[in-house]
Amino acid sequence: MHIYTKIYEFAASLGAFEGYVYHREKIDPDSLPKWVNNIVGAYQHLTPEVRNEFQYSLDKTAGRAVKSLIPVLGEKHQVVQDLNSIIVGTLPDSPDDFQKGKWFQKNTND
Repeated sequence: MHIYTKIYEFAASLGAFEGYVYHREKIDPDSLPKWVNNIVGAYQHLTPEVRNEFQYSLDKTAGRAVKSLIPVLGEKHQVVQDLNSIIVGTLPDSPDDFQKGKWFQKNTND
């Protein structure tokens, strides 16, 4: 599989997960581990050089998902811990902490 395909599928899965858990009050905890394991596994299969290119954005997306999950599952839940394992930077302040300017909007001349 081409690296761009891997990156796209990883990002799509993480983004879909974030959307699925966003401000959800009732989550079936049994529905999440396989999804998160696939996300973490896909992340680990990318080289550190590739991950470094999007880590900042990943930290924001995965961090917002974590912030949505903590009130429902708690900080010690395995799903939360597994997602935290791929976050290198700091967590966003809330699940609503969306950037006003996205990278692709700032770099339209590149």
